[in-house]
Amino acid sequence: MALASPAVASEKNSAPPGFVALRDVDPTIRYDIRYFGRHNFVGERIDGYRQPECILTRQAATALRTAQRALLRQGYTLKVYDCYRPQRAVDHFVRWAEDLDDERMKAEFYPNVDKTRLFADGYIAEKSGHSRGSTLDVTLVKLPVRPQRPYIPGEPLVACFAPVGQRFPDNGVDMGTGYDCFDPLSHTDNPAITGAARQHRDLLRATLVAVGFRNLAEEWWHFTLNNEPFPDTYFDFPVSHRALS
Repeated sequence: MALASPAVASEKNSAPPGFVALRDVDPTIRYDIRYFGRHNFVGERIDGYRQPECILTRQAATALRTAQRALLRQGYTLKVYDCYRPQRAVDHFVRWAEDLDDERMKAEFYPNVDKTRLFADGYIAEKSGHSRGSTLDVTLVKLPVRPQRPYIPGEPLVACFAPVGQRFPDNGVDMGTGYDCFDPLSHTDNPAITGAARQHRDLLRATLVAVGFRNLAEEWWHFTLNNEPFPDTYFDFPVSHRALS
């Protein structure tokens, strides 16, 4: 029997009931919404990101608040890079991946990957779990939080897997690679990741698993709520507080 194709919600401007802004559930979690700015693998703001907000289903946001409380007691805070992602943003990624001449951010985010391989190797897809509202990209930051240096468009790029003192100075703890690093070193259990970076990956995963998330094995930063409320629906409302009911 053929499987039904995933549903794409038709409403383009507002979220259905059940979506919340993370800051309204837990204002202590830090933000670095990379697709609102230009420090990402495309090199420009991504379609659908109207504000640097983290929007999630209420269930995912509540679980993340529980994880945050546990981490604060250990001297860390969570920092989110991306949360709900509209389908129009995923479509933007697909158009970019098909434009083989646009490699302006290659030196940082995919230095060892031929752009023709991004689909085949699973780095880019036409659907993303983020569009269902219960997936997020996240890291740990040590308390007290150090300032985050802004990205300056056009600055020299350094490979995302370079040593922590050489790659872009994210104020998060060392995770062995930067965020959105298209490389096997980003695989959560890659044995080449040892020492403090291994401890940080294990702490992040263990804490989020304990509150009901699962990790994507290929990306140490990527987590999805196990019992997500919209497992088959991909939404397309913009990332904006005004989109919430």
